[in-house]
Amino acid sequence: MANFKERWNIKSNWQVFVIIVVFAITGSCAAYLSKPILATFGISKTTVSAWEYYPLYILLIFPIYQVLLVSFGFLFGQFAFFWAFEKKMLRSCGLGFLVNKKRNPK
Repeated sequence: MANFKERWNIKSNWQVFVIIVVFAITGSCAAYLSKPILATFGISKTTVSAWEYYPLYILLIFPIYQVLLVSFGFLFGQFAFFWAFEKKMLRSCGLGFLVNKKRNPK
């Protein structure tokens, strides 16, 4: 637990617990929501092959996960942590252009 606290610059065990819960809820919800979205477009395990279905399913989970992570982080009072985590994740995926590194105040 001390490793998480030091690595993520977290002060309390309660905050570590909340962050781990948010990660768990977000992953489950992203996977759960992806199936009906694919079904909306007529894509299911019965209409396309598994070689097509699962890559589409995984590709759809990614953007849903990103939005839900920040949303659940906000709801659980950890928006600052998850926003910083989100920006770091997007940059590591080569999508850093979606978030500005610094804003120039005028």
